[in-house]
Amino acid sequence: MALTKDKKKQITQELEEGVKSAPSVVFVNFHGLTVEETKELRTKLREENANYKVAKKTLIKRALEKVGVEGEQPALDGEIALSWGDDPVVPGKIIHDFQKGHKENISILGGILEARYISKDEATALAQIPSREVLYGQLVSVLAGPMRGLAGVLNNTVASLPRVLGEVAKTK
Repeated sequence: MALTKDKKKQITQELEEGVKSAPSVVFVNFHGLTVEETKELRTKLREENANYKVAKKTLIKRALEKVGVEGEQPALDGEIALSWGDDPVVPGKIIHDFQKGHKENISILGGILEARYISKDEATALAQIPSREVLYGQLVSVLAGPMRGLAGVLNNTVASLPRVLGEVAKTK
């Protein structure tokens, strides 16, 4: 069934708003995914407050032209969907993880990061960045390392002081 002009405008507007408001957008080729697999992917994205929108290429291109993204747009081959969310890494990460079990049916084609097109390799690298919580944990560990080392040295110094004084007393 053909889309009406009003429905096309609505889809274009939704894509425009998503691309404008999101820190990053991922272009996805989902050729060959079953309905159940698509539902599973949408559920995973929804749990992380990410959106997933399937649209015709002409509507996607129209929305991207209105937004005015810089750079060269990656080739949008196959059946295309866009995914975006509040976190710049989450949509790509979920799709990348989902792709591991469905290699022949879904792939990342590229994306948009801070109003600039990124290539497939850049989008995949972005998807492989650990989550914000993991990065916070790593930062805390790095910052706590020197303090942990200093506490160990001081504790060792305090513990060895009686032994040293005992040895000095024995020699005198």
